[in-house]
Amino acid sequence: MAALGARRLLRPGRRWFSDTVPSAPSPPASPLYPPVVASITAKSKAAKSRRLQRFNQRVHEAATVEEKLRLYGKLQRPKYMVYPQTFALNADRWYRSFTKTVLVPGMPPRAAAAKPPVAAAGATSETGRAPEPRAEAAGNAEAAGNADVPGAAKTPEPSVGAAPCPDIGELRSLACDALLQESFYQNKKRPFLYRDQDHTPGPFLTQLVSTLAASLSGRNPLLAASSLDLNPEVNYYWHHGNEVVVHGHRKGRVDPVRFQIDDNPHLQIRVPKQLPEVVPLESDLGDVPVIDHKPSKLPLFKKQYENKVFIGAKVADPCCYGHTQFHLLPDRLKRERFIKERLEDQIEVVYRSNGIASLFAWTAAQAMYQGFWNEADVTRPFVSQAVVTDGKYFAFFCYQLNTLALNAETIKNNPRKNICWGTDSKPLYDVVEDGNVKGFNDEVLLQLVHFLLNRPKEL
Repeated sequence: MAALGARRLLRPGRRWFSDTVPSAPSPPASPLYPPVVASITAKSKAAKSRRLQRFNQRVHEAATVEEKLRLYGKLQRPKYMVYPQTFALNADRWYRSFTKTVLVPGMPPRAAAAKPPVAAAGATSETGRAPEPRAEAAGNAEAAGNADVPGAAKTPEPSVGAAPCPDIGELRSLACDALLQESFYQNKKRPFLYRDQDHTPGPFLTQLVSTLAASLSGRNPLLAASSLDLNPEVNYYWHHGNEVVVHGHRKGRVDPVRFQIDDNPHLQIRVPKQLPEVVPLESDLGDVPVIDHKPSKLPLFKKQYENKVFIGAKVADPCCYGHTQFHLLPDRLKRERFIKERLEDQIEVVYRSNGIASLFAWTAAQAMYQGFWNEADVTRPFVSQAVVTDGKYFAFFCYQLNTLALNAETIKNNPRKNICWGTDSKPLYDVVEDGNVKGFNDEVLLQLVHFLLNRPKEL
């Protein structure tokens, strides 16, 4: 009977000890053992992915930019050496593919909006001297008279980075004096073989840039605080694509394709404030060439040495942004050589290759000095300018860096493209005879002046 009573007390729906509702289940306890991960030293894909994640985490957590750059270039493997000044055929298409750059003919809208009237830009001087005050006044009066005529050339309002155009006669006189000083007034001996550029064009370009920069520093405060470097060194190291190792003890492994640019411009101007952007960061102004061949077909050659990222100054330098570079083409890339070998179509390729490769390396190194890299892409564009010349013909380039994510993993879902605006080469003058500069081209001089007057909006 006692057992029967116990069963009745424990029937469903009856509570003997308490009437409380059972609480929610407690969260599961933390695992007793760490997760199983691939070995760091294994040869599997999971181990390689873990090593890569560990390396990226170390770079992200670096305390200083110097430490980040040291980690970024620590692993040394054979890499392709990209030469900005090259004699390779159609090298500009390859360089655009390596750097994911869109080439846009002409100057950007900001530079075009800052140009003076066509009458002033197209004027030429037969003697290279400053024009007569009477002729200059007549030109100004004519421009003023055409100001109210519909369809006449008018000076547009200054845009971002623009400044009032200075006296073109004074600037022409400075340029002609620098040219005559190096090519007529001095009694120079015959240059050594393949050293013609060091004989006259090099000193002329140095004197021209330094004189114009000093003359225009009153109109552009950024030039007054700038740093002018003579024969600096610019380096940049990056990855783009993958390849299979074909030789050595690592044969068969898949490695990123490594590139290094070691550039030596003739002159460069560095400034403490960044130049304004030309177009928004996500702008798409064209297509990038896709080249599936190995870079060795260009040809480019591999070499194993120090991976370096350098803008021409150390990280602590206050002038950590690029303004304008000036590149002097060597004698082996003279246009007379291409014409003699019936390769006239490659003359402008030399200028474009130099502008694209040099400006990409310079702007990308500037971005890395600010803490960006391929796993932490830029949040603002970096803009720099370049002038490529052989002493007589000048070509102008403006580059906007929109992305550093160029390796095989980060480029997949990256719609950004770097942009390079460029012009064909034009002669600054025709000939120097009897102490006079004949056929001086004011358009080239004015474009150089606009480059030097470019500045941020707040200045």
